[in-house]
Amino acid sequence: MKKFSLAAAIVCCSLLFLGNSLVAQKKGYHAIGAKVLFVDFGYSNGVDSLDVTNALELQYLRNFNKYLSFAVPVKIGVADLVDDINNRTIFSIDGIFQLQLQRDSSFITPYIMAGGGWMNENFEEGHINVPVGVGANLNLSESLMINIQAEFRQALVKDRNNAHVGLGMMYKLTTQDADKDGVPDSKDECPNQAGPENTMGCPDSDMDGIRDARDKCPTLPGKKATRGCPDTDGDGLTDNVDPCPNEAGDNNGCPDTDGDGIHDGIDKCPDVAGVEALMGCPDADGDGITDADDQCPNDKGTEATQGCPDTDMDGILDKDDRCPNEAGVASAQGCPDADGDGIADATDRCPNKAGESNGCPDTDGDGIDDGDDRCPNIAGIEENKGCPEIKKEEKEKLRFAAQAVQFETGKSTLKIASYNILNDVADIMKKYAGYRLRIAGHTDSTGDNERNLELSKDRAQACYDYLISQGINANRMVWEGYGETLPIASNKRSAGRRKNRRVEFDLFIE
Repeated sequence: MKKFSLAAAIVCCSLLFLGNSLVAQKKGYHAIGAKVLFVDFGYSNGVDSLDVTNALELQYLRNFNKYLSFAVPVKIGVADLVDDINNRTIFSIDGIFQLQLQRDSSFITPYIMAGGGWMNENFEEGHINVPVGVGANLNLSESLMINIQAEFRQALVKDRNNAHVGLGMMYKLTTQDADKDGVPDSKDECPNQAGPENTMGCPDSDMDGIRDARDKCPTLPGKKATRGCPDTDGDGLTDNVDPCPNEAGDNNGCPDTDGDGIHDGIDKCPDVAGVEALMGCPDADGDGITDADDQCPNDKGTEATQGCPDTDMDGILDKDDRCPNEAGVASAQGCPDADGDGIADATDRCPNKAGESNGCPDTDGDGIDDGDDRCPNIAGIEENKGCPEIKKEEKEKLRFAAQAVQFETGKSTLKIASYNILNDVADIMKKYAGYRLRIAGHTDSTGDNERNLELSKDRAQACYDYLISQGINANRMVWEGYGETLPIASNKRSAGRRKNRRVEFDLFIE
C-alpha cells in the first residue's frame, strides 16, 4: 500500500509540474457536471460476496489548457463494506489532476487522472483515499460533454480499497467565441475571423493595432497617421512609395550623398561620384566597366575579360593565369598541359601520360598512382600501399592454419592432413600478390630449450618449402622459429601446450 501511495504521489507531482509548464499556452474553461457511479468495495479488497452499489457525483472542473485540468468531485451514496452487513452511507470529496490526450477538433478527449481525497462513512468515520484512473469526454457541442470515468481508490486503512465507474454529463461555463480568438462574440466586431483584442477581434496581420480592413499596408506594421503604412525615415513618404525608405531626402524622398546629380535611391554608388551612363558609379580606366565590377580598375580590358588584360590571349585573365606569358588551358590555370589531364606540365609527375593521381595513371582507380602502388592492377587502400585489405574470412583461415597445421610428433615432417590447410594459405598468397608472408614456428615448453628452438625453425621451414612447391615465389616469404619463447597460453595444462604448438602465418606489405 505504501508503494502504491508513493507511486500515486509521484504521478500527481508530475501532473502538477507539467501543468505549471503548460498553463500559459492557451486559455481554458470552467465546467460543472454530474454523473451516476457504480461502487465496488469487494473485488478491490479480495472479497467476492459484496454487492456493487450506487452513488451520485457532482463535479467542478477547471481546465487550464488542452493538456491539463483540475477537478473537485463530491460523491454521496451507499456502499457494501467488508465489516458491516448493512450498507453504509459514504461521502467523499477529492482534488484530482487530469492529464488530457486531446487533439484540436477531436470528438473524444481521453485522459488519465490522479489525486487525493477524503472519504467518510455514515458521517462518522473518515479516511484518506488516493484515487487514480482513466476517463474520456465525448464532445457533443461547444459546451456539452458526456463524461465516462473509471477509477481505483487506494485507502490508507484496511479493507477500504474501492473502485468507481461513472457515466454523466459536463457543461462548460464559457462565453461563446465562434472564431476562438479569445474575444467574446458579444464584443467581437469580426466574429468569424480571429483577431486580437485591441482591434475588437478583427484580423491584424502585421499587429500594428490597425485592422486589416482599414490598413493600406496590412502586412507591414505602420502608424495611424500613415493609415497603417510604415514611414521609416519620417520624410513624409510612406515606405511603399519612397525609393529610399530608410533615408530621409528631398530628391523624391532620397538624398544625393556624393553630389553627382543622381539621387541615392537610383545611384548604384551613392558615396562615390560617378557617371550617369553607369548609374552613378565611377570608371577610372574608362573601359566602360564600373570600378566595382572591374577586376582591374586601373588597366583597360574588355567585358569578356571582366576589365582585365590577357597577355597570352588564352582566355584566362593575367591575374588568374599562373603562366600569363605562355598560352595554356583553364583546367591547368592557364599553364600548358601536354597530356590534357588537368595538371600543369610543370607539376605533372607524368607530363606526357594522362593520369588522375599527381598526373600519373592509376590503373586500378584506387587513388594511388601506379608508380607508388604495390598492387597496380587491384584496387586497394593507402594504408596497404595500394593493395586490398585482406578479407575477414581469409584472416580467419590464416588464424585457423596456425593451430591446424600438424607435424609428426617431435619432428618437422608435415602430416598429410596439413596439405589442404597449406593449400588454402597458398591460394590466399596467389590472390593477394602484393603481400609477403611471415612464417613463425612455435613450440610448447616440453623438452630442451635449444631442441625446441631448432624444431620450431624446422617446422616453419617445412611450411615455407611446401608453399614454394605450390608455386609461391620464395622471395615473397620469410620464416623464423621462436621455440617456446612466445607462448599464447599456459604450458601447465595440455590444452595450453596444444595452443602453443603452432605455426603462424602473417601477411604483410613492405
